[in-house]
Amino acid sequence: MKANPSRYTANDDRRYGLVDVTLRDAHQCLWSTRMTTSSMTPILSRIDDVGYEYINILGGAVFDVQVRYLQENPWERVGILCDRLRTPCDGLTRGQSLYTFELFPDDIIELNSKVLARRGLKVLTVYDALNDNRNIESSVRSAHEAGMLVNAMMVYTLSPVHTDTYYVERTRELVALRSDFISVKDPTGLLTPERAKTLFPAVVAAADGIPLQLHMHCQSGLATQVHEVAMLNGFRYGHTASEPLANGASHPATEEIDDQARAMGFTTGIDRQALADVSGYFGILAEREGRPRGEVQAYDSALYEHQVPGGMISNLRSQLAAMRMEHRLPEILEEATRVRKDLGYPILVSPFAQYIITQSVLNVVQGERYKTVPDEVRKYAMGCYGRLAAPPSEEFLSKAGVHGNGFSATRAAADLEPALPKLRREFGKSTSDEDLLLAAFYDRSLIEPLMVAPAPYRFSTTPLIELMRFIESRTDVHQARVKYGDTEITLTS
Repeated sequence: MKANPSRYTANDDRRYGLVDVTLRDAHQCLWSTRMTTSSMTPILSRIDDVGYEYINILGGAVFDVQVRYLQENPWERVGILCDRLRTPCDGLTRGQSLYTFELFPDDIIELNSKVLARRGLKVLTVYDALNDNRNIESSVRSAHEAGMLVNAMMVYTLSPVHTDTYYVERTRELVALRSDFISVKDPTGLLTPERAKTLFPAVVAAADGIPLQLHMHCQSGLATQVHEVAMLNGFRYGHTASEPLANGASHPATEEIDDQARAMGFTTGIDRQALADVSGYFGILAEREGRPRGEVQAYDSALYEHQVPGGMISNLRSQLAAMRMEHRLPEILEEATRVRKDLGYPILVSPFAQYIITQSVLNVVQGERYKTVPDEVRKYAMGCYGRLAAPPSEEFLSKAGVHGNGFSATRAAADLEPALPKLRREFGKSTSDEDLLLAAFYDRSLIEPLMVAPAPYRFSTTPLIELMRFIESRTDVHQARVKYGDTEITLTS
């Protein structure tokens, strides 16, 4: 029998539980997903004390960056965090694509769920970038079979076809899949309080008692107000980050949502002293590693036209600057609005955000719309990744030489052959399930560095330890005197 997904009673309608995203989405948005496992471990026990309902520790970008850039084994991080945290851990996958942009067969999806459950994950959060819920069926089924709860997300965007009725239909599909939670995921922060006042009651009614979660980024500066509407309309959970890694392209600060909830007569169960310690730690970490702190965003009406996430705009600006084309950024963002309309209003979330920006850059740089169309964009328009929200324009279909309307009668991965038999023949019966999955996702050259044993992790810290580590990291400090209680220490380089 599955555990009750709610950690408080159904009658407690003045409770708004918080889900921490600091160890996943927050640093993905603000620090290019570069927080290492060794940076997380010293503060885990104090994060536990904060009083979060769940802690999100895994996502597609986190998994991918660990492999490609940090040379860390992502399974090890999941195991370490689940083992050290008393608070139940949550991990996110991109449906049939899991952690990359490629579609995988069902046997890979099922094995992934088993491995995550064995490592201690309690909740599998899953979404499809097209909101084609056929693409999450195997994830939901296998997660339940492995003993995990499922948080099924539907991705919010603005377009003529993404109406309240559209989201009610998606909600009913998630109810039919027997999801334990249903989330509204707003990756760019496009929700407004006015839209939330019509959307949220409709979704709550359609959810038929399944707890609702709000996952909203802060790019518009309206996230706190939208969380207020969520509380008033029966959402049971909100996603937040501790203060140094909140705001900007990230999520609202736990401190701010807790303040708002208290002012409205809701309880969150948050321990503010523990939260202050956690925020202080990440503040020191940001200073020591030269990482930015999140800043509250001003309202930007242009966001509602191009809808491009802030992290992607930053990356695009850097890439254009390297090509001495930074001055063309406004032109590219304007073209992205037109490309999105031409492609049937895809949601600007991975991987389709990357596809739209790539196509927009090509259109602007080449001076002719759709002179070059990447294969991935063609596959999207043909429905290879799933059902489109609306058909592509005739102009695009004609110039790209694409036939069909993107409305496939079968789910995207239905015809994929099982991958595990071939992998087991290639790597041998003694290869672990975790290594087989890594081999399914990546070339051998990428996974070989993961076989090296990591340095021992530190599982506790103190202000003195962090201060000493900070001083040690500074090349411009040649002498320091530290007084701590009755002890005085002089450090000389």
